[in-house]
Order: sequence, then structure tokens, then C-alpha cells
Amino acid sequence: MAKKNFLSKIRITYNAPVTLTFALVAAAVLIADGFSGNKIIPLLFTAPGNSASSVPFNSAFLPDYLKLLLHVFGHSDWNHFLSNMAFILLLGPVIEERYGSPVLVVMMSVTSLVTGVLNACFSPVALVGSSDIAFMMILLASFTSISKSQIPLSFILILVLYIGREILGTGEKQNISTLAHIAGGLCGSLFAFLATPRPKATAKSGEDAKKTAARKRLEEIDSQSPRFARSSRGSGKTRDDDDDTTVVGSIEL
Repeated sequence: MAKKNFLSKIRITYNAPVTLTFALVAAAVLIADGFSGNKIIPLLFTAPGNSASSVPFNSAFLPDYLKLLLHVFGHSDWNHFLSNMAFILLLGPVIEERYGSPVLVVMMSVTSLVTGVLNACFSPVALVGSSDIAFMMILLASFTSISKSQIPLSFILILVLYIGREILGTGEKQNISTLAHIAGGLCGSLFAFLATPRPKATAKSGEDAKKTAARKRLEEIDSQSPRFARSSRGSGKTRDDDDDTTVVGSIEL
């Protein structure tokens, strides 16, 4: 009975709407692509490359501009999808809580657009996947942990391992797309770093300081008011207090 009551109190919350929606949309795109015979992702969710690419960017074709943004929702297979989502679902909720959902949408849009444009200008291969978003979130997570004189070694190791995996795990042509991923992540992270809000602890201490100052001001006003002065005189000693004679009463004839 107690176990049943405990389970009834547990709720599943949609704690990070932007991050979770992004992951769900990417999964839906991959599922739909499988049912369509692998036609949806190449058609709508693959960023084109330069003129030497098998899928070159066509400036007169409107969907190619949309692909510069939408390529982050496409993935080559489930392994590719799970590899990126492992980072995004881990880091995304923390970043979204700190910066807010609207700001995270802007950061992700800037990152995907910059990556898509760089790929269309310099890469001979088409680009698909959300590796640039994952890299951006890794950098943002490191920014939130960096103090004035300290950089966590753990984030340096994650950064090196991620970049090493991206570069060493691909061929020469694909390395150019990897550099586009990294550049896009850097741009998105720089944009977010410039828009970093004040830490919560600082804001709280500022509110406490304001409350303390207001309380002191009220005490100062009370000490100068006539009401406070009369109260002080009524409770203070007078000359008669020095006389040890006790007056019981007086009768007027």
C-alpha cells in the first residue's frame, strides 16, 4: 500500500521543452525516413556542399536555404543519432535552465545556420546531423563552470575527446565538414557567452543587500520620529528616579 502511494506521487515532467522537442523531432525524422526508403533526410534535412559536391548548393532553389537550418534534425543512422543525443540530452536541460528556452533556440539556430553556410561554401560533401549542436553545448557547459582563474580538467578532456573522435573517425573530405561543425559550435557558444546572465547566487546576494539597506533605513527613520522619542523618554530615568523617597499618595483638603 505504501509503495502504491509512493508511485502515485511520482510525475514525469517535460523539464526542458526545447531540448526534448529537438530530440523527439530528430527521432521522428529518422523514423519517417526509414518508412520512406531513406528519401526524406536527403531531400529536406541535408545541408548541401560547395560546387564540387555531389549535392551542391543552388542559390536559386529556396529549399536549399532551409536545409542550412534543418540539417541538424537529420542523421545518417541510429548510431549517429544516439551518439549526438547522448550529449544533447545530458547537457541541454542544464543549459536551458541557465539561459532560458528562447535563448537556447536562438543559439541552436545560429549554430546550425553558421555550420550550414560554411559547409555550402567550403565542403565538398553534404552535411547531416546535430554534431554542431552537441559541440556547442559542450562548450557552453564548460563556460558555466569556468571561474576567473580555474578551468575544470574534466571539460578539457571532454573537449579533446570529442574533437579527436570527430576528426580521426572520418575521412579527409569529411574532415572539412567536421571543421564546419566545430566552427558552428564556436559561433553559437561565443554568442551565448556574450549573453551570459548573472549567476543566481550574485542576484540573490544583491537582493539580500537591498533588503538589509531598506531595513536599516526604516530603523533610522523610526529613531528620528517623535513617537520613538516619546517612547524613549517614557522608559528613561528622570531626576526623581535618584530620590529614594517612595510616594504612596497625597490627600488634598
